[in-house]
Amino acid sequence: MNRIVIAIVVITTAVFYLMAGRDQQAAPSQTAGPVLQAYPATARGEVVDNYFGNAVADPYRWLEDDRSEATGEWVTAQNEVTHSYIKAIPYRGHIEQLLTAKWDYEKPGRPIHVGDTTYWFHNSGLQNQAVMYQQRKGEEPRVFLDPNTLAADGTTSLASYEFSPNGKLMAYAVSEGGSDWRKIYVMDTDTLAVIDGPIVDAKFTSPQWRDNDSFYYSLYEKPDGSELSAKTDRHLVYLHRLQTPQTEDRLVFGDGDKYRYVWAEVSEDGRFLVIAAANSTSGNRVFVQDLQQGGDLVALDGDIASDSEFVTSRGDELYFLTNREAPNKRLVAVAIDQPEAWRDVIAESEHVLDVTAAGGYLFTRVMVDATYRLYQHDMDGQLVREVALPAIGTASVYEARADQPFSYYYFYNNTTPLSYYRYDNNSGESTLHSRHAVDFDSEQYVSKQVFYTSKDGTRVPMLISHKKGLQLDGTTPTILYGYGGFNISETPRFTLERATWMELGGIYAVANLRGGGEYGKAWHRAGTQQQKQNVFDDFIAAAEYLLAEGYTSSQRLAISGRSNGGLLVGATMAQRPDLFAVALPAVGVLDMLRYHQFTAGAGWAYDYGTADDSVEMFNYLRGYSPLHNLVEGVAYPATLVTTADHDDRVVPAHSFKFAAELQHRHTGKQPVLIRIETSVGHGAGKPTDKAIEELADIFAFTLWNMGVTSL
Repeated sequence: MNRIVIAIVVITTAVFYLMAGRDQQAAPSQTAGPVLQAYPATARGEVVDNYFGNAVADPYRWLEDDRSEATGEWVTAQNEVTHSYIKAIPYRGHIEQLLTAKWDYEKPGRPIHVGDTTYWFHNSGLQNQAVMYQQRKGEEPRVFLDPNTLAADGTTSLASYEFSPNGKLMAYAVSEGGSDWRKIYVMDTDTLAVIDGPIVDAKFTSPQWRDNDSFYYSLYEKPDGSELSAKTDRHLVYLHRLQTPQTEDRLVFGDGDKYRYVWAEVSEDGRFLVIAAANSTSGNRVFVQDLQQGGDLVALDGDIASDSEFVTSRGDELYFLTNREAPNKRLVAVAIDQPEAWRDVIAESEHVLDVTAAGGYLFTRVMVDATYRLYQHDMDGQLVREVALPAIGTASVYEARADQPFSYYYFYNNTTPLSYYRYDNNSGESTLHSRHAVDFDSEQYVSKQVFYTSKDGTRVPMLISHKKGLQLDGTTPTILYGYGGFNISETPRFTLERATWMELGGIYAVANLRGGGEYGKAWHRAGTQQQKQNVFDDFIAAAEYLLAEGYTSSQRLAISGRSNGGLLVGATMAQRPDLFAVALPAVGVLDMLRYHQFTAGAGWAYDYGTADDSVEMFNYLRGYSPLHNLVEGVAYPATLVTTADHDDRVVPAHSFKFAAELQHRHTGKQPVLIRIETSVGHGAGKPTDKAIEELADIFAFTLWNMGVTSL
């Protein structure tokens, strides 16, 4: 089933001392530090929009044109100022060296069994993209697909793949420069020859085989204007027959009602085609076709207000995970000839439910205060056993064919690197298969969950991670991270960014804000549309908790977030510029009046609403939109905006306009800079070398503007 919906060597006492009041060792190099150059002049235009009789100026509208020469020159000029400043930080090069050494470890993937052949991904350490390997039974392993050979700079990545039912072919989609647009190819798994493709203009899709000669995929109608920023509104499902022109592909779904997001899946037994169709990132309809019996697509769920996700099929029934009449989700079974007769297989409980089918069983994971528990059930929903996890953290079972006697699941938390376990479906025994060999001593660190009270009295969890024995004297450099949207839950996870920051002596805190999915649909809705301020209040309260409990001070606190989290950082720094030393909004949604005018942004309206909906919605959005709430004469935190030129999900114009306005309004001495990466998108598939360079820049900027002058 295809579900569609973002380092250093071991540090000794000679390296980072970040706490105030402690001796500071000499850095590898000592210079006077960076000098901020004058910001590039950014012309202010005369564009004015009218919303319900309200005039709103948009002086940087010209920066929305990603194809214009003027925008290109502005990007170059901003990057020159930013890189000049950051590269002059005395220890920036040292941080990059440490990150490179930390990143250089083997990263094995879990086995993928296709018949008598096993596949897996592996990164030897600093490869820009992981390599896919193949091993036939009784044969030596060989390189199957190496994305590093697809582009000299490593910016072409493998986005998705699916094997044909007989395992003789693999259809795979690649992303160039990080774009969400995909090209699909088909390769022979014996000869490794590419026998078909490219299929172009695919987006938000993974190829799904109908049989051994054809597969389904989704694409958008070609947008008017820039492919990286123009609005995409109609998503379509096509059937491609091998070695025929794409122009002959058959339209399967989308010629009737218009949907912004549609994707196809084929049941493991090849009997059912399942299509989910949505106009927003929340809520979808489900259509099913019996490929054996023929006939038209049948609507199984006419309620587009709920989310229903295909899990598996069994005989004449299809299993769906749904929040229809179940805010915490339930697993239901439904037959195509009785589309409204839904019966519970696993009922809703007090905790949020997720389900995967593997080895002829149903594996559930339930979320308890933003951490997971795993359980095994039979196909009737009866509990077999709880899966014993190694610790509290994040875990999930991978899909596997019904005849496979074992399954695999992953596990990690903030102090435990990514680990893969083989699970015997019959005995319930778990065996460690592989673990990412990070140079990180988990025993020296601690992650503690706390609960704090938000502005309106809501109890909010937060995970705080750091070295053991840390003195809580209010001087520790701290990064507070948040997201708070789109029903996405922030559960414990291990990343090199977090591990590195902790090894440097810092605190990494993650707040489970409303708008996420940690406590089901009600928690999500409490952070949407005209309740979005709850998310910012939760984040501000998290920062105040860290200060009140002595973890850090405003002078040593940075806030960080990506995408919707970039909106979070932008809105929070505008509302409470006094509370933070550093703000790090990454690939953020920052213009809340026009976000829905770009790519598939209109689909985010469930969470945000749009300025065109009503005068009330317009006023609410304008009231917190980061771009529209920067005030003349305010000293804002040191800010490093990060974005990328190929981000066609949250277009870089958001960051361009916000940075220009911030430079225009800001009166403090702290730098407000923008870093624009090239040949990179929203984040997926980012090459290793670019990831290291960006993180080194972010850490150096953050520490320097917290007052850490030497390492």
